[in-house]
Amino acid sequence: MKLMKTEDAVGQMLCHDMTQIIPGEFKGPLFRKGHIITEEDIPLLLSIGKDHIYVWEVNENMLHENDAAEVLYDICTRGSEDFCGSEIKEGKIEVSAVRDGLLKIDRQRLYAVNSLGEMMIASRHGNTPVRKGDKIAGTRVIPLIIEKEKMEKADQITAGAPVFTLKPYVRKKIGLLTTGNEVYYGRIEDKFTPVIKAKLKEFGAEVVIHRLSSDETEMETGYIREMLDAGVDMVLCTGGMSVDPDDRTPLAIRTVCGEPVTYGAPVLPGAMFMLAYYGEKKIPVCGLPGCVMYAKRTIFDLLLPRLLADDPITKEEIDMLGEGGLCLNCSVCTYPNCGFGK
Repeated sequence: MKLMKTEDAVGQMLCHDMTQIIPGEFKGPLFRKGHIITEEDIPLLLSIGKDHIYVWEVNENMLHENDAAEVLYDICTRGSEDFCGSEIKEGKIEVSAVRDGLLKIDRQRLYAVNSLGEMMIASRHGNTPVRKGDKIAGTRVIPLIIEKEKMEKADQITAGAPVFTLKPYVRKKIGLLTTGNEVYYGRIEDKFTPVIKAKLKEFGAEVVIHRLSSDETEMETGYIREMLDAGVDMVLCTGGMSVDPDDRTPLAIRTVCGEPVTYGAPVLPGAMFMLAYYGEKKIPVCGLPGCVMYAKRTIFDLLLPRLLADDPITKEEIDMLGEGGLCLNCSVCTYPNCGFGK
């Protein structure tokens, strides 16, 4: 790369795009990388404030920003067909999803790249649902040219796996247990079930068994066992999750599954959530607190995409939800494009 006066650059090759901005009308490349400068181009370059420009000089030890950007894209995806890249512009490539799924991020690899300097990968949060066409990340090489050795190092320290993966949702068969004497004896209408079915439908999951239970532990336990014996892929128990003496769903889940992953989560709404796994197949059994019925977004919304993508959840991961675990109950909900659960 060589610095030259613009008036002296006729016949030289531009080594990066030249952007023109006309407020309210246009922003884009006036000339593209690789353009050979002509006499007619000089006034146009001067009009966008380019009294001096960089022209390309071949150097085997250096990579142009656009060539280096391709290396970054490969680091992000490692050839995965779950993503696609945008056109390269000024050393930038955007990564987008080509199908719906749960976004997983290798945070160590992401940090390793961004720690090298002169290159960057910025992404949305991991463990969140994405739709086909959603932008996942943007990458950029900071200087116009970068040492080839540095890009090779980035490639080496992230070898073996991509920074981003997309886990597909599984069309699970769900067992739904609605608990509570008030519903079982017909004192009030069951308004919990329609909410759960609607949330499951977003991910292609279907309730194949639905039972109403009183607050008797034996009845709840029996229905959970019935659903598991019938081969459901997940059991959701609604209600009965507080510390009131009539709320016995946690005991029923413990009786069937043993010690849960967690009873309680640092998330509001949703603190009384329970997650357990049953048997060798690790079938999720969840106890959903009452807030899931009426609040826009809760702990259930944070974890449901992971459960439906067969992404195992640990207690440590749930404990870490405390920072960002407070839903602000905005008048216009923009979840997942907000800080809840991040």
